[in-house]
Amino acid sequence: MRLHDYLDFHAREAPDAEFAVFEKRVVTHAEAKQRVDQIANALLAEGLGVGDRVAILAKNCPEYPLFYYACSKMGAVPVPLNYRLAPPEWAYILRDAQAQLVVARGDLVRAVDTVRAELPTRRWLALAADPPAGWDRFEAWADAASTAPVTCEIDDLADAYQMYTSGTTGRPKGAVLSHRAVTSNVSQLQVDFRLYPGDRYLIVAPVYHAAAAIATFLTTAHGGSLYLQEDFVPAEVVRALSEEKIALTTLVPAMIQACLVMVPDVAERKYTDLRQIAYGAAPIAEGTLRRALEIFGCDFVQGYGMTETSAVLTLLSPADHERALKDRPELLRSCGRPILGTEIRVVDAHDQPLPSGEIGEIVARGPQLMRGYWNMEEATQAALAGGWMHTGDAGTIDVEGYLFIEDRVKDMIVSGGENVYPREVENVLFEHPAIADAAVIGVPHDVWGETVKAIVVLREGQTADPEAIVSFCRGKLAGYKLPKSIDFMPALPRNASGKVLKTELREPYWKGRQRRVS
Repeated sequence: MRLHDYLDFHAREAPDAEFAVFEKRVVTHAEAKQRVDQIANALLAEGLGVGDRVAILAKNCPEYPLFYYACSKMGAVPVPLNYRLAPPEWAYILRDAQAQLVVARGDLVRAVDTVRAELPTRRWLALAADPPAGWDRFEAWADAASTAPVTCEIDDLADAYQMYTSGTTGRPKGAVLSHRAVTSNVSQLQVDFRLYPGDRYLIVAPVYHAAAAIATFLTTAHGGSLYLQEDFVPAEVVRALSEEKIALTTLVPAMIQACLVMVPDVAERKYTDLRQIAYGAAPIAEGTLRRALEIFGCDFVQGYGMTETSAVLTLLSPADHERALKDRPELLRSCGRPILGTEIRVVDAHDQPLPSGEIGEIVARGPQLMRGYWNMEEATQAALAGGWMHTGDAGTIDVEGYLFIEDRVKDMIVSGGENVYPREVENVLFEHPAIADAAVIGVPHDVWGETVKAIVVLREGQTADPEAIVSFCRGKLAGYKLPKSIDFMPALPRNASGKVLKTELREPYWKGRQRRVS
C-alpha cells in the first residue's frame, strides 16, 4: 500500500463525500483527488522524481495532506517543517535534506525568505496572495498543471516522507519512513480507533508532527473527513467538539488541560457526536484525565510512540481506561500494551531483556519502524541495533505486559550513587492539589554529584511554599528521591509535541561545566 491508495479508493467509491473542512471551505474526495493529480503533475514538470526531497512549511490547511498525497503519487519525499522553529533552524533542515522545492504559507513565506539566499533550493512556492520576489504562487503553479491521473510506479518500500525529530537536544535528525511502514501503522491502529466513512476527525495538533500526520492518514484510509484547525485555540476546539459533529480527535495533555480550565462553559456543553479522544506525548495528571472523562463523556485512548516509528507503538485502550477507573488506578500512568504486530522489551545497557518491574531502556520491533536517519549511518545503526528501535526512554513492563515510562534514559539523575528517574518524582508532585504542572531535573552538587530539583507551576489562585511541597512528597518517595530545592515558574517550556524542554531548564544550573552528568 502507498499513502495515496486510500484517497484514490474513496474518491472512486464516494466522490462527493467530505475529504476536508477548513474554515468555511469544504473539499470533497473527488476534488481532493483532482488537486492531488495536478500537484503531482506539476512536481513532475519541475523535473522532480522518486527520492527527491520537497519541503512544506505551513500551519494546518487542506494543502498539507494534498501535498503529502501528491508526493506519494509521483515519488518525491515531503519534508514537513516545524513552523515554530527559527529561520536558521529551517535552513539547517533544508540543507540537510537537500530540498529541491519549498512550499510555504502565509506569514511563514516572509519568515523563511530571510534565509532563502543561502539555500540551494531551486523552486519556491507561496500559499500567499502577494509573495516576495523569487516566489511563485502555489495556486497558479498547480492550476497550470494537467489533471490527468498520475501513474508512476511507486513501490511501497519507497520513502513516504522525511520527518525531523523535535531536537530537544542537539541537531534534529531526519527520520525516513517508507510507505509500507506508515500504512502498516495505519492498519495497526484500525483495531482501536473506531472510524467510519464520513466521520469527522478534528486535526488541531500540527500536521508536521507524527501524531497528527498518522491521524490524517488514518482518517483518509477510513473515508473520513479532516476537520482542520490552523491553530490551537481552546474555546474554538471546545466549540468544534460540541457543534461540528466531530467524532474523534488527537490532543496532547496540555491541550486537554487548557480546554478544561480556559473555557468557562466546557462542562455545560454537549458532546453528542464525540466518541474518542486520543492523547499522548507527555504525562497527564490523573485528576485532569478523570475530569476530562467526566466532561466529554467519550472513550479515551493513550498512545506512545515516536517519529522514528511512524507514530504509535503502544495504546492504552478505552477498556484499559475503564479498568483503571474501576479498580486499577495505576494503569492511568501506563501507556498501554503493544499494538498489533509490535514487540516491546525493556533492556539493560547490553541490550539484554530485563525481568518485569525492572527499569531499563524501552526497545521496539515492528513493521512501522523507520528505514533510518537521513545521511547518518552511525546514528541509524545505533538506533536500530539488532533490528530493534532504541527509544531512549526508560521504563518498566508489568506482568500483564503494560508499559510504564519512567523517563528519558538521558534524564536519569544520579545522586550519591542512587538512580532517580524524574518521572517518578513528577508523578507525586502532580498529586499535590496546588500544582498544575511540574518538571524534575538534576542539578550539580559538589558532594552528591547531582541533587533533585523540582520546577513547579502552581494552579491559578493557589499558593504553596517549598517546605510544604517537600513534606507532601515525604513518605511517598525514598529520601534520596525527594526534591532538595524547588523553583516556581509561570509555565514550563515545551516543544510542539508538548514535551518539556528539560535541556532548557537545566542550562542555567550546568552552565560553564564541561560535564553535564555526575
